[in-house]
Amino acid sequence: MTFGYTAVVVAVIILISTLVFNRTDEILKSKVSSMTSALNVQMKMNMDSYLDRLESIGTLVFSSKEVYEYSASDDPDDSYDAISTEDDISDELYSLCIMENFVDFCIVYSNNHTIGKISNGTNELFGSRIYSDFSAMINRVGTNDGWSAGYNNNFKRIYYVKRVNDNAILVTSFYTSELEDVFKHPGGIEDISVRLVDSKNNIIYSSLDNETGKKLENDISDRIQGQTSATIMDDDYLITVNLCGDDWKVICSVPTEIILKEKNEVQFYIILVAVALSVVAFLINILVSNRISSPVSDMVELLAKKATMDQLTQLLNKKSYEELVSDTLQNAHTDDKYCMILFDIDNFKGLNDNFGHAAGDKVLAEVGNVMRKQFKASAYLGRLGGDEFSAFFELPKRLADDKEYVSARCAKLCEALRSTYTSGDKSYNVSVSAGASLFPENAGDFQELYTRADSALYISKRNGKNSFRLFGEESEGSKNET
Repeated sequence: MTFGYTAVVVAVIILISTLVFNRTDEILKSKVSSMTSALNVQMKMNMDSYLDRLESIGTLVFSSKEVYEYSASDDPDDSYDAISTEDDISDELYSLCIMENFVDFCIVYSNNHTIGKISNGTNELFGSRIYSDFSAMINRVGTNDGWSAGYNNNFKRIYYVKRVNDNAILVTSFYTSELEDVFKHPGGIEDISVRLVDSKNNIIYSSLDNETGKKLENDISDRIQGQTSATIMDDDYLITVNLCGDDWKVICSVPTEIILKEKNEVQFYIILVAVALSVVAFLINILVSNRISSPVSDMVELLAKKATMDQLTQLLNKKSYEELVSDTLQNAHTDDKYCMILFDIDNFKGLNDNFGHAAGDKVLAEVGNVMRKQFKASAYLGRLGGDEFSAFFELPKRLADDKEYVSARCAKLCEALRSTYTSGDKSYNVSVSAGASLFPENAGDFQELYTRADSALYISKRNGKNSFRLFGEESEGSKNET
């Protein structure tokens, strides 16, 4: 009887445990799949934003009439005028080149003459075919431009080209290694791999060593074939894919066994305890429940936090910030008033160049600390990317002058963020430029509110930085010194 009872208890425990474990597998896979998908979307947005920013810098070249009218392929009437024009164009290109870590920023003419910054590596790689092969990279008819990677199987540089006129092409490039910052992720899922591939599944960038330039392994490529935005999970892999740019894909993958590793270890331990202590079935069942629920809930909670927060500053990430602000504006009452302050750190690249990225990260983390001290807990505070931050908060209902109140908040914030970073015998002054817009006075939804705050921020930076603007007061004469 004792043996029979023990056998029945063990059988019941094993049966119940198996059912619970199977259900836990389903829940855990679903949660991790959702978090990984959100991470992939964030990286796709980061990549699109990065490419858009570089395209925008290239577009600035066309603000100069000399640039798009001059053609070195023509036979100039006056060689002095040609030299002078090329000097002016070169100065214009170099002034734009310093805005990012460009390897190349030049104009190539149909006679293979170049003006601006062009690296020896690019010259050697293209040789006498430099104009014809860059022309072949223009694959977007509407905008007359294109992105390209892996020219002649060289994946060290990524090129962006745009036609200037019938005889000239703007050429910009950056090192593929620059994408490490674009695809930096907070972790939380062990052994996750991040890749950027082209339309032929050539790996443009990989978080793994020695993969750049190779073909995407068949285990991954077969699973995502024909997919542009999807999450695939089976017994071997969890894979998320999103299309970025025109035909590149951001791919995140992690072996399924890694996702279930902790749960499997707990499961094995529980089964052993259940068999050994079957005579105390009640206590074993309690242990089973605790051992299953605690690791799963802790992991899900950790993944949820990492998916919504920027880990460096402990502020909301861009996706979560936009969702929360959008929901608040959509549900706003007729008498509700809100303000969005958008700011970034002046000359942040100079800080990184002089003191290193560790110093830059320290400053970014301190910005998060200052923002939490400056705003109430009800405010939404976010890091939107790089050194760009934003605060969204409700305005008091009975203000005599909303703009005066917002100006005071902006001035106080800018003052709190002004500091001097020192290391050894070097120091660097840290300041911010800000722009603000109001709801519903300036905008009716998130995108309008953000665009108007960004417009005011742009004026602040253009007029000397270390200042702020309110949308509608962005003229040269309305500078708000901080």
